[in-house]
Amino acid sequence: MRIVHSGWSKVVTHPIFAAVNFAGSIIIVYFTPLFGVMLRYHIGHEFMMIHFTLTGYIFMLVLIGIDPIPHRPEYPMRLIMLIATLGYHAFVGISIMNSKALLEASWFGNLGRTWGLSALDDQKMGGALMWGIGEIPTMIVAIAVGFQWSMADKKLAARIDRQADRDGDAELNAYNEMFERLHEEDARHDS
Repeated sequence: MRIVHSGWSKVVTHPIFAAVNFAGSIIIVYFTPLFGVMLRYHIGHEFMMIHFTLTGYIFMLVLIGIDPIPHRPEYPMRLIMLIATLGYHAFVGISIMNSKALLEASWFGNLGRTWGLSALDDQKMGGALMWGIGEIPTMIVAIAVGFQWSMADKKLAARIDRQADRDGDAELNAYNEMFERLHEEDARHDS
């Protein structure tokens, strides 16, 4: 529990940080010289795999995780975060798909592959797959968020009903009494 409540955890699991890290990492990795470093050096490639795995895990933890975290956004905000980051995946996939130049041409252009698609056509296919297949997990997560939201609403309604049964619906009675007083005050002012 000490890790869950640590300063580091509060930063990386904050919804804004998790979303920016998730969306921004993709752009930073694929559209900067960092991509070449991660291709050329084994440790760079391992770092990229670990980073994307942890980034995805933390983002999913914020959206649909059941483990305790310091900042859990409400369900509408979770859906907004999901839709906002979806745009970044689409942007990167479409950018790669429509690119006229090879990403890291010094690497992919010198692989010596003579079979199949050209390196540029292969990259375009990869961009299309990134865009198209990337939407499938997003839809699954959106369904999971919707399901969790529905279940949370049912639990809240059941808790409110149990409380109303215990106290004779005191909250509703107080609410109605407030409106009755307001109505009486309006009636006095109108007379």
